[in-house]
Amino acid sequence: MPLKFGLELVPSTTVSELVDLAALAEELGLDTVWITDHYNNRNVYIALTSIALRTNRIFLGPGVTNPYVINPAWTASAIASLDEVSGGRALLGIGAGDRATLEKLSIEWRTPLKAVEESVTVIRRLLKGEAVDFYGEFIKVRGAKLNYKPLHEIPIYIGAQAPRMLKLAASIGDGVLINASSPKDYEQAVGIIREAAGDIFNKLDIVAYTCFSIDKDRNEARKAALPIVAFIVAGAPGNALERHGISIEKAQVVASAISRGDFKTAFSNVTEEMLQAFSIYGTPSECADSLSKLIKLGVTHIVFGSPIGRRKKEALKTIAEEVIPLFK
Repeated sequence: MPLKFGLELVPSTTVSELVDLAALAEELGLDTVWITDHYNNRNVYIALTSIALRTNRIFLGPGVTNPYVINPAWTASAIASLDEVSGGRALLGIGAGDRATLEKLSIEWRTPLKAVEESVTVIRRLLKGEAVDFYGEFIKVRGAKLNYKPLHEIPIYIGAQAPRMLKLAASIGDGVLINASSPKDYEQAVGIIREAAGDIFNKLDIVAYTCFSIDKDRNEARKAALPIVAFIVAGAPGNALERHGISIEKAQVVASAISRGDFKTAFSNVTEEMLQAFSIYGTPSECADSLSKLIKLGVTHIVFGSPIGRRKKEALKTIAEEVIPLFK
């Protein structure tokens, strides 16, 4: 599978800014653009539609949506509509969602494996134009049907980190979105995917959804990555911290400070080991070295995620001019 490069954008800025960045990514030769889906940011499908109307080649989709906030039938309709508007360039990223966000909406985060598995099954059938009767543990539909079809067979990518979700993603996904940055995480994750996928492993798109920060000044790249890493550390499960040799106590200091809104304390307690574990940051050559390790482990698709760099447009140009050519 040829190596692909993508861009993740968080719609915390205006839609017009997102469109400008996505259009620049296309101009610079990137292959995909992914928009995160959280209720407190700009709506993911409005952002994606706006990008579709301004671009011509780049593939685009939510990275990732979930089956709890929005019914999977609605997601099928939205992604099919995006495919139509974009001329056949839609991708669908879906995962189990964020428990903390769902709790704010009084939505129960239940049976995540079943929720993803059943949702993907129903979405695929709806996108094929079927009238769907499905009575699962998580989703139940009776005679649901779209009255139109997408222009192409839309690839479905499963967001996964934990072993059981990685196994599921390997068995039902066209690709796996792994939200991590360290080779330690990919060594484990790709091994699980390879074993679960068996003969179809080489057909899967293994996506590194990285926290990425590039700058010709290494310290500037570090400063840009630090706030993102603080939030990653605050939400990281104990086994992930243990895998990287990060003490639970140090992580708890960061998490507690974030929970009370004391970001100065949170950011000042992010250590270098945390940055190395949960981000790729540095000069172009340093970033390229880090990416090459992921590619050697079996990654087929690099997504440059938040923060990208201190100034996103400059960072994108640096990526396109000084990093991507090293892998072509």
